[in-house]
Amino acid sequence: MLRTSVRTLKQFVTSQVQVAPELAHTEFESEHAEFKSCLTEKDTLRLLSFNIQVGINTQHYRHYVTRGWQHVLPHHGRDENLNRISHLLRDYDLVAIQEADGGSIRSGHINQIEYLARRAGFPFWYQQLNRNLGKLAQHSNGLLSRVDPDILEDHKLPGRFPGRGAIVAKLGHGNSALLVVMMHLSLSSRSRNRQLSYVRELVGDHPKVILMGDMNTHAEQLLDHSPLSNTNLVSVQNNLNTFPSWQPNRALDHILVSKNLQVKNINVVDMPMSDHLPVALELKLS
Repeated sequence: MLRTSVRTLKQFVTSQVQVAPELAHTEFESEHAEFKSCLTEKDTLRLLSFNIQVGINTQHYRHYVTRGWQHVLPHHGRDENLNRISHLLRDYDLVAIQEADGGSIRSGHINQIEYLARRAGFPFWYQQLNRNLGKLAQHSNGLLSRVDPDILEDHKLPGRFPGRGAIVAKLGHGNSALLVVMMHLSLSSRSRNRQLSYVRELVGDHPKVILMGDMNTHAEQLLDHSPLSNTNLVSVQNNLNTFPSWQPNRALDHILVSKNLQVKNINVVDMPMSDHLPVALELKLS
């Protein structure tokens, strides 16, 4: 586990060039009037979790075969799809990304987390590398944020096979602080429960918690039959299905929140750009 101040991890980006932080703030604020870097300055917080399948636009089961080569080799349609994804992300304050590539042959050596941050105008981003296959693949999770996190932690999750991770971000101070855990859990129920036990230890007794990501199981299993069962977390998705994106019949992607948080809206975004649909939630902060 790596724990450090986000100031040593965050990367400053603008839609044009990298500049000094003070200039980046000025340019960003002039182009995005709603940008507020402190949680206390915001009335609502818009969250999105999206498994982007390294930018592959899977629209049918047969595409797992016919487009499977795109998991290894570059394809011009991938950049076009990333641009569509970035357009969607512009409407949100905090985004959890799963199945991104950190810059390898298949992505044209593009760090997809950084690319999406630049295209969507996020001033803060973090890439978590979970499977380093060298030039072949840099399998990653990512955080994109318009709010400056106070603390960022990078955790490797336990499991039979390595390659799963969680990003922990603390937003705000004192009793109003939000503890956000972004994750991609295993397909195996045994490994998944080990990972959820680890996550349970991470959140402890923090009063305001948000868990978000591709959890590879439905909410009832997570909240009633896993190590999360003794938390105050709830799901307000009402079985909103996210997978497969072309005919969703399973709720695998979730944003779970503490009972004391006020949820203004939650929905699955019906914009198929991966084999998963993104799930979005808006919190009322004041």
